[in-house]
Amino acid sequence: MIIDRTPEENAELAEKGKTLFAGSCDFMLGVAALEQLPDADMAEIAFAGRSNVGKSSLINALTGRKNLARASNTPGRTQQLNFFNLGGKIRIVDLPGYGYAKAPIKTVSTWQNLIFNYLRGRTNLKRVFVLIDSRHGIKKNDEEVMTLLDKAAVSYQLVFTKADKVSATELNKNLAAANKTAAKHVAAYPHISVTSSENGTGLAELQGDIAFLTDN
Repeated sequence: MIIDRTPEENAELAEKGKTLFAGSCDFMLGVAALEQLPDADMAEIAFAGRSNVGKSSLINALTGRKNLARASNTPGRTQQLNFFNLGGKIRIVDLPGYGYAKAPIKTVSTWQNLIFNYLRGRTNLKRVFVLIDSRHGIKKNDEEVMTLLDKAAVSYQLVFTKADKVSATELNKNLAAANKTAAKHVAAYPHISVTSSENGTGLAELQGDIAFLTDN
């Protein structure tokens, strides 16, 4: 539950999120260079995370589609910014995974520069959801991205993925450590979502958070 909302507000947002994600969600385009970006005429949210953290699976689970975002067992498979139009209300941007990737160093550098330049300069970007594997907690690469977002003054929210793959004890331990780390970062949203694309944990709450951003 978001700590600065009443139960009634959370329930209202959950319903709004359910309605938003029950509507159309269509792939728009893949962007490999900044000049290919669509006009900044609609609110956007972006999903970022280490390679294989479960970004595609989470986007598919949120939208109720099996293959909207292409999941892969091969780290670094997504090499462009993929834009999706969610009901004409907001765009979802699936960013290439950072960290390790099975691609030439020059290729990795090119698409990571694209990500960072997008994050720095996109005026209609409402929030970045930084995905963290529940089993491992925040890694060095995650905190480097958090620091970059702080410097760029881009609001971001941590989202734990794969919560079904870890014990409650380990999850709580990693959450406590992540909250401690996030408290040191000025652009971090003061709430960590805990999700599972497999069993649906936390999806309704995250849908509500996104719905809130369509009006703010």
